[in-house]
Amino acid sequence: MLSLYVVVAAGAMVAGFVQGMSGFGFGLVAMSLWAWMLEPELAAALIVFASLIGQCLTAHTLRRGFDARLLAPYLLGGLAGVPLGVMALPHLDMVTFRALLGGLLAVWCPAMLLARHIPRITGGGRIADGLTGLAGGVLGGLGGFTGVVPALWCTLRGYPKHTQRTIIQSFNLSMLLVTMISYLVAGIVTAEMLPFFAVVAPALLVPTLVGAKVYAVMSEARFRQLILGLLAASGIALLGSSAVTLLMR
Repeated sequence: MLSLYVVVAAGAMVAGFVQGMSGFGFGLVAMSLWAWMLEPELAAALIVFASLIGQCLTAHTLRRGFDARLLAPYLLGGLAGVPLGVMALPHLDMVTFRALLGGLLAVWCPAMLLARHIPRITGGGRIADGLTGLAGGVLGGLGGFTGVVPALWCTLRGYPKHTQRTIIQSFNLSMLLVTMISYLVAGIVTAEMLPFFAVVAPALLVPTLVGAKVYAVMSEARFRQLILGLLAASGIALLGSSAVTLLMR
């Protein structure tokens, strides 16, 4: 049991640092480590809880680039998507889901990272932004992966660094709060999980704040590379861990 707590703490530290830099990604990074040892529902609950704590710690980074009108369709779509993800969680094969998500990220993000010019999407308007929020909300309900689709979409939109960070982190903070409440109402969070919560919270504190300091001095180009690189690496890790489990079945 002690080794399990060590793994949980180590995952929280690494994922907290990444989330501090990027405004998202806790779930992707932590799941790539925790998927080997934790039950899917425990991992999902820990990710949502820890991600929410991390977002609150770095909420001060949202002061620049905030635009309520730009953010609104993402939030409305996300609020519709979270309950769908929460309802699907107990019935979904999370190993297969992680393999599919990891495979998508492992192929698409490196292609964007290596491309000389990242294509910029200007069409679709607020409807497309709302659908992006809907997809992010569903993934959030499935395990705290709220930032994946909005992060990719904001990169394709070509938003400036602070605008992109504000959309991603504001969206994540809102969706994670709704998801955590939904988990509590649905009984997904149990008393047996509380010791793990007590390990995660202090473990991510310092790494998250250090990550936020790194973000403050990061250039626009480096931030974009960080987002795509993080998504690509997380995709490979998710795909690898899921493939091992699937092969052992």
